[in-house]
Parts: sequence; structure tokens; C-alpha cells
Amino acid sequence: MQDPASVAWNLSTTSFYKADGKPWRIAEVREGVCYVGLVFKLLENVKGRDNACCGAQMFLGSGDGVVFKGAVGPWYSETEKSFHLSKEKAAELMALVVDAYVGKHGKPPNELFIHGQIRFDRDEWSGFASTVPAGTKLVGVQIRRQNEIKLFRYGKKPVLRGTAIITSDRSAYLWTVGFIPRLETYPGREVPNPITVDIVRGDADLDVVLADLMALTKLNFNSATFSDGLPVTLRFADLVGEILTAGPSDMKAPLPFKFYI
Repeated sequence: MQDPASVAWNLSTTSFYKADGKPWRIAEVREGVCYVGLVFKLLENVKGRDNACCGAQMFLGSGDGVVFKGAVGPWYSETEKSFHLSKEKAAELMALVVDAYVGKHGKPPNELFIHGQIRFDRDEWSGFASTVPAGTKLVGVQIRRQNEIKLFRYGKKPVLRGTAIITSDRSAYLWTVGFIPRLETYPGREVPNPITVDIVRGDADLDVVLADLMALTKLNFNSATFSDGLPVTLRFADLVGEILTAGPSDMKAPLPFKFYI
């Protein structure tokens, strides 16, 4: 059960957004950059080989965004305990994303980052790349929660939010939760855990990727929670996935965020 302040925030901002307001923006957003969150949901009462639904969410720094429902299919492997799209369906999904971006901006993005909790396999990535314009830089980033590593500071305050341990030029541990000097507190109950960030496909500056993720973790489209750990590309897409699996399985046109809040 939510507290009165959260209920008030949810009702007021949701009403404002549905009335075409823009309550969420990233300060100093990089021009021409598009972020896509890719999630999978297992289907209940599966019949045949189609065992999972794929969903994606395109987020723009302007506060706009679009939700896409990908195809239902045999995306989950019991052997590998992982989800992967076929090359054909990956291409179809990314074509929807690019078309939606062009429809809003009149041109393709300069950079397109795909955030997921999986390591994109060769066929899947080939499908994504086949429908992305030649002038767009495509990068795949794997983001996962983990609780294996703890970092402690001297004194009584926990690790600072934004702390990173760089393990290579393509991977790092990033503390997206922790002590926030501006708030003079750590809005959490347990020892802060980092997320693992791995650039698994394409090339990008790791420092830029980490800075983008820090900005994206400040946003939460369904509550007043501040920086709850995951970037909005995965947090919101994961919540929307619950809605996508509850509806009809056929493909639908992409819809703005306000239809899901």
C-alpha cells in the first residue's frame, strides 16, 4: 500500500502526462541519441513452442517514448536459461523502432543503444543491425543486478551513488544507488549493490555509457521513487511487459508511454 505522498504524485503527474505534458526530461541530453530497452516475459499456460513475448521501449531525452510489442515465439531456451529473438523478428522489431524515431525527428538517430539483461547472440544482433541505417551507431549493453560485490566506505555513510569500478574498457560495476550528498542521505535500507554494465556489441566510450545510465536511473514513470537502481529503459519496459503478456498475442501498433501509465 502506497503512502499518501506517492499516491498524490502518481495521480498528478500521470494526469499531466496524459494531457500531453512533459514531466520527465534528462538535463543536458546528448543530441540524436536513442535508448531502447529490450525485455522478455514468459507466457503462462503455453501451448506449442511459443513460450515468451518480447517487448521494447524507446526512450528519448525529451521525455517522449514509445512502447513496442514484439512477436510471441520460442524465445526462451531451457538449456541456456536465456531469451533470444530470431534474426527475422529482431529485424522487424528494430525496424519499428527506427521508423518511430524518424517519425518524431525526421531523420534516423546518430546513436542507438539497446539495453538488455541478455548477451545478444550473433543472429539476434545481425537482425537488429540489418534495419539500422548505415549512419547510425548501434551499441548493445547488457545490464544486470548483482549482489556478489560489496563496497564499503570508512565512517557511517554507504558508498556514493555514481561510484564505478572499471574492470575493462567494455565493462564495469556501477553503483546507481548509494549516498547522495545533495540529499544528505541514502534512500535505502540495505548495503547498496551495483549493477554490472557490459558493452557486448558495437563500440562505445564506457564513460559515456555509464554517464547515460546514471541519468536514466533518475527516472521512474510509475512512482516518485528517485534512482531505484535500474535505468528507465529496463525498469519501465519490464513493468510494461506485464501488460503486454496480459493482452492479445497479435502484433499491435507502437503506442506512447501515456497508454501504459
